[in-house]
Amino acid sequence: MFTPPADLPEPVLLAAIERGWSRTGTVVHRPVGFGSHHWELAGTDGSRWFVTVDDLRSRDRHALTAALGAAQALRATGRDFVVAPVPARDGSPVTVIGDTFAVALYPFVDGESFGWGEFRPEQRRAVLDLLVSVHGAPASVAGQALREDFTIALRDAVTASIDPAAGPYAQPTAGLLAAHAAGLRAAFRWYDDLVAAVRTEPGTMVLTHGEPHPGNTMRADGRWLLIDWDTALLAPPERDLWDLDPGDGTVHAAYTAATGTALRPGVLDLYRLRWDLAEVAVCTARFRQPHERTADDAETWEILERTVPALRARP
Repeated sequence: MFTPPADLPEPVLLAAIERGWSRTGTVVHRPVGFGSHHWELAGTDGSRWFVTVDDLRSRDRHALTAALGAAQALRATGRDFVVAPVPARDGSPVTVIGDTFAVALYPFVDGESFGWGEFRPEQRRAVLDLLVSVHGAPASVAGQALREDFTIALRDAVTASIDPAAGPYAQPTAGLLAAHAAGLRAAFRWYDDLVAAVRTEPGTMVLTHGEPHPGNTMRADGRWLLIDWDTALLAPPERDLWDLDPGDGTVHAAYTAATGTALRPGVLDLYRLRWDLAEVAVCTARFRQPHERTADDAETWEILERTVPALRARP
């Protein structure tokens, strides 16, 4: 996120870090990524750490803890491309601040990072190789993540009324959703039909990262890394692969050759559509709550304004 949460003072964050990991120092907010909040911690002993904070008012604590715990277990199998959180003193991957925030601490990775967008050709192949390894995780590791239930979090926000007094984006959001109401209904109906089909024939379930886009990769010391494991789930492999193929089927064919698992077009469609519908739900929920005109709000509106008109109906 671009702006730190107004209700999380730095002393409170530092106290949580000391309580959870016995680390003291100073923090600097880093406006990177979108979803979690990030800080860099400079330890009093000269160490460097990366801190993430998730808002539990919009995230499920159990799912988050399970996902990060699975990442820790996956790294422990020797898959050192997994950038997993450091266990807290109680063994948990997170330390909570009341019922509001979950804090995770990571080793600082000094390397090349990437933004959202198109994969580089060599990056695409590298990510495929990493995902083949992730999907081959032993059952004892994969089973630590929650199982995919195909629910779109905050879905009800898309059809709920929006108080115009909630903030500057409330009325524009209501207008945008009203203008595209028929398309939204059709997209959700298609999604529900795709879910019904995959429930009938669930197929292979593997440990998935959930969001292996370019922004969740790094390159350090000549190695490719996967970061941000907070959405890891036990799910169909298509969850990680719908956006990786350049459009010619080569990546999907390479995955099948490496794993023996044929990817199903309907499940790829499901996750492609799920991404957009989830974006709409999360963005709408944000603007139903009191908000201002921060950089995060502007980015949220840009996502919503771009995604809603482009939603695909059933082909």
